[in-house]
Amino acid sequence: MMIDLHTHTLFSDGELLPSELVRRAKVMGYQAIALTDHADFTNIDMLLQGAKSARYLEEGFDIKVLAGVEITHVPPKLIPKLARMAKEAGAEIVVVHGQSPVEPVAPLTNLAAVECGDVDILAHPGFITEEEASLAADNGIYLEITARYGHNVTNGHVARMAKESGARLVVDTDTHSPDDLITREKAVAVARGAGLAGKEAENALQNSKDLLLKILKKRE
Repeated sequence: MMIDLHTHTLFSDGELLPSELVRRAKVMGYQAIALTDHADFTNIDMLLQGAKSARYLEEGFDIKVLAGVEITHVPPKLIPKLARMAKEAGAEIVVVHGQSPVEPVAPLTNLAAVECGDVDILAHPGFITEEEASLAADNGIYLEITARYGHNVTNGHVARMAKESGARLVVDTDTHSPDDLITREKAVAVARGAGLAGKEAENALQNSKDLLLKILKKRE
């Protein structure tokens, strides 16, 4: 079953209400989905209030719904402060919008993210350096292989840096619209397209499951 730890709703730049997104994910075979709308200091409380409220969908649709945020275009030196705020406000998962080559993300964003203990995933980190990937490995921060068009042009580089450094990978969709959701089989194909061999691709999906179980254990 598919586990997707990076998606967006109409509370940032996605197209769907949480209920619509979660229902469509369930129909696609999802076991769990994280709602990680774009966040900065102006909207983080509102986003997390909505994401946490969306957990009511778990019982009705039999799918795990994780409350999270994607810290986006925040000055790098402020990322640790906002990540801490997010966790203290109830974020179960904190994603940082990495230095994708298709957006004007501030330099040093990747570095700030992988140095921060409150960050879980560095999304679409573009041309991440060997040093940054090694810090991600040391600090238990996952690097993302993304299915999203544009951001995915550097998937091969990200995968190579992860393999060389020992950093763990996850496969996410960065969903903004209904058509962005994918099956588990498509996720494996995305991983293999990034240069991961069969077992390596499966390991990336297993990493998502491991992170999910870690989060759910904290709920107990």
